Amino acid sequence: MAEITNLDFDRQQRTGYPETVFGEGKTADQIIDIMRQFTQQGQTVLGTRITASKAKLVKRQLPNLCYFPIARCLVNGALPTEVTPTTIAIVTAGTSDLSVAEEAAVTAKVFGNQIERVYDVGVAGIHRLFAKLDAIRQAKVVIVAAGMDGAFASVVGGLVASPVIALPTSVGYGSSYHGLSALLTMLNSCAEGVTVVNIDNGFGAAYAASVMNHLKG
Repeated sequence: MAEITNLDFDRQQRTGYPETVFGEGKTADQIIDIMRQFTQQGQTVLGTRITASKAKLVKRQLPNLCYFPIARCLVNGALPTEVTPTTIAIVTAGTSDLSVAEEAAVTAKVFGNQIERVYDVGVAGIHRLFAKLDAIRQAKVVIVAAGMDGAFASVVGGLVASPVIALPTSVGYGSSYHGLSALLTMLNSCAEGVTVVNIDNGFGAAYAASVMNHLKG
C-alpha cells in the first residue's frame, strides 16, 4: 500500500498527538497496512469511522487492536495510563447522539484526558441537566453534542464558566437537514464562549477540547 499512502510518523513528536486515520473510504486492507506500520514503529494510532464489519477484518490480521463499536473507533496500543488532572465533560442532548459523543470520548481518552460522560439530559427534559450540573461545572472543557434544533449547546453555554465546544449531530427529522439546522443554531448561539465544530465531528471536538484541557494554569 506504500504507493497510495504517505504516513506521518512524526505527527506525535510535532504536535503532541498521535496520528489519526479516517476509516471511511478506506478498505480493510488499507487500514491493516497503515495500522501495522504504526505498530512496527511502536506508535499509537487512532482509527475513526470504522464499521464493525471492517474492524472484524482488520482484527483478524492485527488481533491486539482494540475496537470501540459505538464510537466506531479502532486503537492500536493501550490507552494512556497517565491522564490529565482536569476533566473534559461530554454531554449529550439525547441517546441518539451517543455514537458521535463516544467518538469524542474515545478520542479524548486516547489523547490522555480524564473524561466525564453526561448523556441524555437535553432540553426535552431540562430537569435532567440540572441534576448533573455540578459535575459538568467541574470540567475544564465541555463538549455538547446535540441534533434536532441544536438549542442545547446554548443552554449549557449559559450555565457554565468553562469553554463549550458545540458538536452538532445529524439526528433529527426531515427539516433538520442531517444536522444543518443544529449547526446553524449553534453558530448563532447567544451564549458566550461557545465554539462550534462540523456536523458529527466528534473527533474534531475532542481534539480541540484536549488542547484546551492540556493547557497549564
